[in-house]
Amino acid sequence: MSALAEAVIDLGAITSNVRTIASVTDTELMAVVKADAFGHGAVPVARAALCAGAGWLGVTSAAEALALRRAGITAPTLSWLHRPDDDFGKLITAGVDIGVSTTTHLRAVADAAHRLGVPAMVQLKADTGLSRNGAGWNDWPELVGWARKYEREGGVRVRGVWSHLADADIPGSPALARQVAAFEEALGFARSAGLDPDLVHLANSAAALSAPRSRFDLCRIGLALYGVDPFGQAGPGEFGLRAALTLRTTVVNVKRVPAGTGVSYGPEYVTKAPTTLALLPLGYADGVTRAAEGRASVWLGGRRCPIVGRIAMDQCVVDAGELPVTIGDPVVVFGADGGDDAAPTVAEWARWAGTNPHEILTGIGARVARDHLHERTQVS
Repeated sequence: MSALAEAVIDLGAITSNVRTIASVTDTELMAVVKADAFGHGAVPVARAALCAGAGWLGVTSAAEALALRRAGITAPTLSWLHRPDDDFGKLITAGVDIGVSTTTHLRAVADAAHRLGVPAMVQLKADTGLSRNGAGWNDWPELVGWARKYEREGGVRVRGVWSHLADADIPGSPALARQVAAFEEALGFARSAGLDPDLVHLANSAAALSAPRSRFDLCRIGLALYGVDPFGQAGPGEFGLRAALTLRTTVVNVKRVPAGTGVSYGPEYVTKAPTTLALLPLGYADGVTRAAEGRASVWLGGRRCPIVGRIAMDQCVVDAGELPVTIGDPVVVFGADGGDDAAPTVAEWARWAGTNPHEILTGIGARVARDHLHERTQVS
């Protein structure tokens, strides 16, 4: 490999996951490819997901949506997080649906549509309990009223009404039922005001797999698309998802050291016995987070070996014990398998770091090369 490390993305796993989730949900699916498809590569992942039957793509920003269009991907796409002074004309011209949560944003979208003489496709977001984006109940009537006004005038078309769940990944959470009820109330109000959305959606990955009442017309799949169990299982879960990304590198230095040898800065780790140390050219700039120090391991020489000492920006040290390690030996930081006799999973790394798999995946740095397997380019 030319790079010091690479993330190998199996697009066959992406297509398999779309089909697996589709078999459970029996609804339309939106493949969420924001943040460069959780570090997997937005364009190839989008094409793979569409090829497998996903009908929509979801992104956070205008820049992400327009990058898909520049790549020739014309599939229905929703972009949902914007500043009110964004150039909405570009999104309208590109045929991208615009998520709207405030009247300020709605007016800006309608103004852009008026200047173009083309109606904007918008999807109104209600806040049903996440307290993040979306219009709360006090603001929802005004947002709906203005949307209906602009729709009658021909400036916008309200294609969708949607919201986002707070804790669908917690089995049996009473908040999920409350949010579904709140969403149904918001939807009923919108319809009573004269709106007739084609697309109603609430479910994320966890809800798509476990909460039928939340599925409505479409499910937005993010983490599950990439083969990670949204309920936090360290290995393959009951749904048959396949992890799509393997982060791997090679050993670039090896040294045999005696007991009492300090390793890395501090040192905070000192060897207790003679051992072999293997240097890996990956550090926190590449996504090997310092938050996992003292707990993380990698797959080297047919077994798990711990990362020891402080993780630096560009490198980290593995205690290989008595393994016959040599320069150039392959290392898997995390991969598609799981269990004590296989490479660590991204879910395990998340647990070691006290975070979620999303942060581990999106934290893989730009200098880590991406290698896409089974890439297809014919679907747009």
